[in-house]
Amino acid sequence: MAGRLRTRIGESLATVEKYSKPLEDATTSSLDAWKAFSTAWSTYYSRDAATAIPLFERAVAIDPDFASAHAALGIHYSNVREPTRARESTLKAYRLRDRVSDVERFRIDTFYDRQVTGNLERQQQTMEAWARTYPRDPAPHGLLAGLATMSTGRYELSIAAADRSLALNPDSAPSRNSKALSQLRLNRLADAEATLDRATERKLDYSNFLLVRYFIAFLNGDGEDVRRKAALARENRATVDTITHVEALVLARSGRLQDASRTSAVAVDIAQQADQQERAALFNAATAVWDALYGNQSAARERVTRVLELARGRDVDYAAAFALALAGDLTRSRTLADDLAKNFPEDTSVQYMYLPTLHALFSLSARDPAAAIQSLQTASRFDLALGGLGFNAYFGALYPIYVRGMAYLASGRAADAASEFQRIVDHRSIVLVDPMDALARLQLARAVALSGDAVKRKSVYDDLFMVWKSADPDLPVLKEARAEYARLP
Repeated sequence: MAGRLRTRIGESLATVEKYSKPLEDATTSSLDAWKAFSTAWSTYYSRDAATAIPLFERAVAIDPDFASAHAALGIHYSNVREPTRARESTLKAYRLRDRVSDVERFRIDTFYDRQVTGNLERQQQTMEAWARTYPRDPAPHGLLAGLATMSTGRYELSIAAADRSLALNPDSAPSRNSKALSQLRLNRLADAEATLDRATERKLDYSNFLLVRYFIAFLNGDGEDVRRKAALARENRATVDTITHVEALVLARSGRLQDASRTSAVAVDIAQQADQQERAALFNAATAVWDALYGNQSAARERVTRVLELARGRDVDYAAAFALALAGDLTRSRTLADDLAKNFPEDTSVQYMYLPTLHALFSLSARDPAAAIQSLQTASRFDLALGGLGFNAYFGALYPIYVRGMAYLASGRAADAASEFQRIVDHRSIVLVDPMDALARLQLARAVALSGDAVKRKSVYDDLFMVWKSADPDLPVLKEARAEYARLP
């Protein structure tokens, strides 16, 4: 009946045949599977990924050949930081893509590059072709506003894509979330707040809004508001582990490493209780990274061992390799880097951010800062990007800049080093709660002191001490910084 109607109103026979498939081929022959699938999408667009996942799992349990449900399950596993599960579900969908309609194939191809190959340039091309072919479909615009643009630092493009999605579907909570997050990364805090307020006006109850509001309060420096927003996020089942992880990062940034470690353990435990092992490993890997940044090499190496016993995955392996490289365990770090290169040959984050940063650290360990600087040339166009790690776990962004600054310091180019570390300080809205922010301030102070800038050197140390005003009193780097400050003329 639909085919006959399309012919009568003027559609060509060729496109009618091209875009017509029996229901059991294009989607599923099971009404129950379709109901679960439809309800899951509705739940996601109005609430969150975690609530939708059981419904998608039910859909594929009823019909194991339901390609679109496998694809949707893949993207939602990714949204709750379970990328290995996401890859597995997406691969199932990709193998069944001959069964689907044209628009569903666009979706599956998009998810395949997002979750499996990591080739974000090709993913963007697919989404743009999808949008041209189906101009009234908000989905390609909403997806373009997410990982593909934000993780690669194209925040303006993310906002524009979100606006196109919202013009077609004003009640898309994920698109409003992407828009607010990109506005946040650009330090447009009032705009991000306004975006969330409009979502509230439309009665959209989306759990991730709680995290965005927390970060706005954090960047505004409103401690009381930060505490209120954190309390609200802890009351929400979908955000309790993430906000606990974020609070651990905040504690580590402030130099309270003992409290940070205890708080991180709670986040890890919550994720494990939810059977999200890779998510738990990612939270745990953050502890290894900040231990390494703070110079606690033995603790970092021990922590990485526990992390890798818990789960493996792209972002987990990168965080572990980064911590090990800083902690002097180059053998294990190189092995992880080799695995990343082998397993993710097309992945944008791996090839253009993770591996250049790791190779630069290896060169620094070999006392070859020039080679380190050269390695990071590949990463330069993504300097202000989040990468997969920063997008998924709120740490790991701008690490290429940090390592480049260390390379300049090692080569005696203090002014160039100071410029790199200043870029990190100037982009707090991208770094957010990452403990690397505090260490970048320490390295900035050292670089400025070496460059002979008498006017600035005391002020940057003062800024650092404000960040560490409640730090553990026996923190070694704090003692070193105070001694350096005392020696300034």
